[in-house]
Amino acid sequence: MAPYATDDSTTGGEADERRSGRRKAARYVVPVTVMGVAAATIGLVPALADSGDPDLPKITAQQLVEKIAKSDVQQLSGTVKISTDLGLPDLGGLESSLMSGAAGRGEGGSSADPTAKLTELASGTHTLRVAADGPDKQKLSLLENAAEYSLVHNGKDVWGYDSKSNEVFHGTASESPEREKEQPPATPKDFAEEALKAVDDTTSVTVDGTAQVAGRDAYKLVIKPKQSGSTVGAVSVAVDAETGMPLKFTLTPASGGAAVVDAGFTQVSFAKPAASTFDFTPPKGAKVTEEKDAGKGSDKDFGKGFEKGGPREHAPKGEEDLGKGLDGMKTIGEGWSSIATFDTGGEGMPSGEAGGDLGGFVDSLGDKVTGKFGSGTVFSTRLINALITDDGKVYVGAVTKDALVKAADAGK
Repeated sequence: MAPYATDDSTTGGEADERRSGRRKAARYVVPVTVMGVAAATIGLVPALADSGDPDLPKITAQQLVEKIAKSDVQQLSGTVKISTDLGLPDLGGLESSLMSGAAGRGEGGSSADPTAKLTELASGTHTLRVAADGPDKQKLSLLENAAEYSLVHNGKDVWGYDSKSNEVFHGTASESPEREKEQPPATPKDFAEEALKAVDDTTSVTVDGTAQVAGRDAYKLVIKPKQSGSTVGAVSVAVDAETGMPLKFTLTPASGGAAVVDAGFTQVSFAKPAASTFDFTPPKGAKVTEEKDAGKGSDKDFGKGFEKGGPREHAPKGEEDLGKGLDGMKTIGEGWSSIATFDTGGEGMPSGEAGGDLGGFVDSLGDKVTGKFGSGTVFSTRLINALITDDGKVYVGAVTKDALVKAADAGK
């Protein structure tokens, strides 16, 4: 299910390709867009479902993956609970403040701008209401304390509404016939599609019995890396036995403990939602911001940027700055243990006494490491780790600190 359809096509051109490459590299430092990278490559190991409750016909992993691929649910409504625990450093409330600040104002200065609002899903626990009726009608509502944020796609119109601030953001969905139904991962289906994008022999995939999710009978698909060095322990996907639609997605880290991502339906119906579900009229007195007046881009580009992990065509200047020097990004290794590396073209992070107060702060967040490459700092979460060397090179992936140091040494 997608909040709305987008046009993911580009016009080409060397400059555009360079910008695209930089933005793709920059994505690796944004947790919400790299969750799928950790589970992006799987190999199929046939296995029969164990007997369990409910009692369902036996199925192989190959057949279950094919069932997911063929799933074509066009109509649904339900409630999704999503919890994300990346284990970011405790900054004394700074993390939550930054997230709420980013969500509070988008690039158009509106709290209803979805490009910023949906970043809230990158941290904490949230409840979503979702509904869909074909490719031209979708709705996603983020429930908050005594408030609600809704993103509604109905035909050509796309509306974002923040009830807390009584602000509305309006844009127009792309009319391209090649538009893709994509958005930041929010539902179990979104995450499962990221995990099943590619297939090779770096992963074990098995069927591990059955379960009930939101009152629906489901098979449990378990995906595990075969390679050493990955921070991913396993990915579990509960697949609706009747429709093939993923109902629950859980990513657990190799280090153990709570899931990094746990997204699942608590209630779901595949009946046609009422047409009024997708109706929207700006409330009286609401501040309405038109996407074409938001400072950059045009209403034709409103859909771009909600593709899973994709760069925004009308990205703010900060993202352009982040991408400087990233044209030469390379990938080391394959599958779950792959590492993205690029040269920022500048010096590394400020560190120690030479970096002053900022250097001390940076040191408190990361771990100093040394090797044949020299020295650098590793910044860690429960899923994604990044090594920034003192000479400005970056190594990042869903791999251990030792794997990053080894990759940096091999580059010398």
